[in-house]
Amino acid sequence: MVTVQNISLAFGKQKLFDDVNLKFTHGNCYGVIGANGAGKSTFLKILTGEVEPNKGHIAIEPGKRMAVLKQNHYEFDEVTVLETVIRGHQRMFDIMQEKDAIYAKPDFSDEDGLRASELEAEFAEMEGWNAESDAAALLSGLNIKEDKHYLQMKELSGNEKVRVLLAQAIFGNPDILVLDEPTNDLDIHTITWLEDFLLDFKNTVIVVSHDRHFLDTVCTNIVDIDFGRIQIFTGNYTFWYESSQLALRQQAAANKKAEARKKELQEFVARFSANASKSKQATSRKRLLDKINVDDIKPSTRRYPGIIFQQNREAGNDILRVEQMGYDTEEATLFNDLNITVNKGDKVAVISRNSLATTAFFRILAGELEATRGNHVFGQTITSGYLPVNNEEYFETDRDLLDWLSQFSPEGMDDTDTRGYLGKMLFSGDDIQKKANVLSGGEKVRCMLSRIMIKGANVLILDEPTNHLDLESITAFNNALINFPGTVLFTSHDHTFTQTVANRIVELTPNGCIDKMMSYDDYVNSEKIQAQALEMQA
Repeated sequence: MVTVQNISLAFGKQKLFDDVNLKFTHGNCYGVIGANGAGKSTFLKILTGEVEPNKGHIAIEPGKRMAVLKQNHYEFDEVTVLETVIRGHQRMFDIMQEKDAIYAKPDFSDEDGLRASELEAEFAEMEGWNAESDAAALLSGLNIKEDKHYLQMKELSGNEKVRVLLAQAIFGNPDILVLDEPTNDLDIHTITWLEDFLLDFKNTVIVVSHDRHFLDTVCTNIVDIDFGRIQIFTGNYTFWYESSQLALRQQAAANKKAEARKKELQEFVARFSANASKSKQATSRKRLLDKINVDDIKPSTRRYPGIIFQQNREAGNDILRVEQMGYDTEEATLFNDLNITVNKGDKVAVISRNSLATTAFFRILAGELEATRGNHVFGQTITSGYLPVNNEEYFETDRDLLDWLSQFSPEGMDDTDTRGYLGKMLFSGDDIQKKANVLSGGEKVRCMLSRIMIKGANVLILDEPTNHLDLESITAFNNALINFPGTVLFTSHDHTFTQTVANRIVELTPNGCIDKMMSYDDYVNSEKIQAQALEMQA
């Protein structure tokens, strides 16, 4: 158990938390959520001792071990991959080092023998003799092949390092596992492996993530950081979101009687519990919703941006035709032999095991790159709105936000209307005087969305659109694309986003493409399609 007692933290005049009291208990998985800047990562650092609060303290049950997903990807560059994983259990690793040093002594004494015996007993209790095989199994599960286990960490790619550090955190069955954005840079197959691992994990997990599918699959509780308060709610993210929205609607309907409100909440809990019992998450330790007290359901004070995509002109029947397209870099072929006809109203998830391939394809469609071979043609009625994965070049200016967005506004639009688009994206008051070059990653994406909204395009091209966004913005964006009557081509690592938006999947490979009219879940769950994709990737 981890107990948070009277925690308060402020940076100057900015108060993040005040008088927080919580308990994290054995066997549960807690998803920590909150808007950008609410203090999610800082709260984790307080739990792990990396940040000292102004007041209060953290108490961990005696004898329990906490493991943390490291964020410094260069910390172990001079260490082998296998040893990096084993270092996740620091006491075990220290014993291994001390034992080896004792046995290497040329003048081995009786005292050394006694000490070695003590260490061997403690090592056996930790099942240390299985350390290398257990570490290797974790690495293989995370798709780090055996030929890389004895390389130094500096020889791995960035996303391979992420997976090794994840293996390090979960190595040795820690009593408390703390994970900050563990799904970043992981592909769908690795995320699924991690979900399955955490579902079987019997101890305590505390995780920050913007991946709603991940939170829904693994979490028994949601830890909500909102306006300086931190509260724990039973259930996964979707239950928290839908119940808080229901409570908010009830609060707005002030004339609704208390009995009617309670009945509506009870019916909601019953419906959700029935659905949850059929889900992947429904293990015996996670059937908690039946016991929930409806009085615990509170409205959220979160603000959701007003993302609404409207077409200034409805597209004709000719949208986009791509013929024999391929793109090569100096090192490799990213994709080849791409032939697709995009139809009116299609919402196409373009995926690849190499994210460089999808980015290259979208940049070609946006006119920023020339294809190595083949061609594409848009219909005459098409106007497109493009959201690049890297938007830095748009913000290399000291214009304020009103001036920045005005440069993309149609002729005749006045400042009041332009200001309205910024307001929809939660920029109001003094916010619009911010300089474009000092915005955070999430603020930049919201500005780029206002730029697309103001254009009124009928085809949207979106490269990793959920990057840097908080859960509120992702949810609003997700709903906007579901409701958009036009055509969308996009790629995203957000499982829920892709599953709920796409009606068609196109996978790019160096040896052709796979094009299926189906949902994302059906696509990734088809063993036949996955086998075909692996064969084409080779």
